Amino acid sequence: MNLPQIDDYRSILLNDTPLLDVRAPVEFEQGAFPFTENLPLINNQEREAIGICYKNQGQDEAIKLGHKLVQGEIKSQRVNGWQDFFERYPQGVLYCFRGGMRSKISQQWIYEQTGKIYPRIKGGYKAMRRFLIDELEASTRQISPVMLGGRTGIGKTLLLHELKQQVDLEGIYHHRGSVFGKHVTPQPSQIDIENTLSIKLLKLLDKKHSRIVFEDEGTNIGSRLIPDVLYQKMKQSPLILLEANTDERVDITFQEYIIESLSEHQKHLGEEQGFKSWCEQLQLSIDKIQRRLGGVRYKELKALLTDAIQQQITSGDNEHHKQWIKTLLVDYYDPMYDFQTQKKQDRVVFKGQKNEVLSYLKEQYQIT
Repeated sequence: MNLPQIDDYRSILLNDTPLLDVRAPVEFEQGAFPFTENLPLINNQEREAIGICYKNQGQDEAIKLGHKLVQGEIKSQRVNGWQDFFERYPQGVLYCFRGGMRSKISQQWIYEQTGKIYPRIKGGYKAMRRFLIDELEASTRQISPVMLGGRTGIGKTLLLHELKQQVDLEGIYHHRGSVFGKHVTPQPSQIDIENTLSIKLLKLLDKKHSRIVFEDEGTNIGSRLIPDVLYQKMKQSPLILLEANTDERVDITFQEYIIESLSEHQKHLGEEQGFKSWCEQLQLSIDKIQRRLGGVRYKELKALLTDAIQQQITSGDNEHHKQWIKTLLVDYYDPMYDFQTQKKQDRVVFKGQKNEVLSYLKEQYQIT
């Protein structure tokens, strides 16, 4: 039976088509696409055994081993999982690595059990990944970035979220960008980030948005890199500097590092373990910048943080965190910001408070 293939990658990605990934979990973890579920045809151990068989005895014997490993109840469970996926997402599409044997077998087994035919992606993961790499370069050539800068804690991400024509890199990278910016769950793989970023740009350009606001970043966010083709474009683009007073910045940072981060840890790990994990992360973050702070400032900040945590434990009052946050912003982050911004002065086109920046973006660049 001639089972259908689909190669309109652009349409698949623009429409957030639900994807069924039948590769082994180890392949999925290395890189996948948004809106994807991993329900493998063969698991990691089976894949390894089949690979060894293929190397030593050839393709025919490897196929025989595959059918031997995945039969009976194991086969039934896997096909039931696929059937459930397509009942939830009738417009879904499946793929394996190259669009070959694994996705063909999956299609065939689904058809045999349900009588329904679901398409597979022609060329599989490899082809669609290649498409996204090429499109990231093509999209970068078409966009005209506007960079949003400003001191740490000034609310750049909050402003971005009020715009339609923006890319929230820190959201995609799952990291707040500073040494304190780590989330309780790990960052996506570099490949996953590049895929998501490429799709985001595709969608913006599809809506005829070429003027796009990005937050001014370094070459990396957390432990993941910004693709060089995009970073080179960003660092040559006009720069708008958001301004706010120190108290506003302390409040924004307090909300992110204290309120939201603690809530995230406790939601993920439970109230007690989450609090402990959050405290450890704050202390580790201070330790990471010990050398840059210098001995005296490091001891001062560490003491302020330790006292704030203790006050929170004994009285439930978390306001004491604002003291070390203010010291961190003014004595550590601001001098670095001043040094870096001095080198970008030729790109600065506007400075202002939040509402002034929003008005400027709308009037000067028609960004909404």
